[in-house]
Amino acid sequence: MITTPSNIPQNIHHTWIPFFEQEFSKPYIQNLMDFLAEQQASGITIYPPKHHWFRVFEKSLTDIKLTIIGQDPYFNDDQAMGLSFSVPKHQKVPPSLKNIYKELNSDLGLSIPNHGDLTRWFDQESIFLLNASLTVEAGKAGSHLKQGWQQFTLATIAHINEHCNNSVFLAWGAFAHKCCSKINLEKHDVIKTSHPSPLGAYKTMKTAPSFLESKCFSKVNDCLKAKGREVINWEVD
Repeated sequence: MITTPSNIPQNIHHTWIPFFEQEFSKPYIQNLMDFLAEQQASGITIYPPKHHWFRVFEKSLTDIKLTIIGQDPYFNDDQAMGLSFSVPKHQKVPPSLKNIYKELNSDLGLSIPNHGDLTRWFDQESIFLLNASLTVEAGKAGSHLKQGWQQFTLATIAHINEHCNNSVFLAWGAFAHKCCSKINLEKHDVIKTSHPSPLGAYKTMKTAPSFLESKCFSKVNDCLKAKGREVINWEVD
């Protein structure tokens, strides 16, 4: 049995332990953990719950076929669940996710789900649903990104870039495009569109098409198939 060192999260997959040992030895991550502890001690509500902060790292590094990069966790009560764009089944489907479902329907003919829980994508399809910030203060978008999370998640992307082969990165919006700017395109593919939010879904960018009508989901499967990897079953249920 592989034992997770006591100073790093205990529920991460063992393939991530070397990465966590490396990052958790750096001052910035200890400063971040101290900041979060101070916020909690002062009664400030943080989303998602602590046991979900590193949920995405419960997926084996070597299994990752696709990385989808979000920004903040949802900052309203009982929405954030440690997976980008995903909310529990009993929650109303957020606007960006509604557009994701709309494009899945247009691109692949899939029926539109009646909930926003993307756990099946994560558990069964090896989709790494990474937010750039893994926590947020309740009601305050972007409140934790510059406390150290951006450094951590950029290091995560660099680690996937270096240690995985033949994977795909799905970058929605300018922020995600920047996060993927150093991906090795000899090993991986990066598919760029505008962001699926209501403000961005129809927006054509200089370097990327609008999210809606981009057919980004079939493009992901085309890339995986060309690399000899199993394509993704995009069904949510």
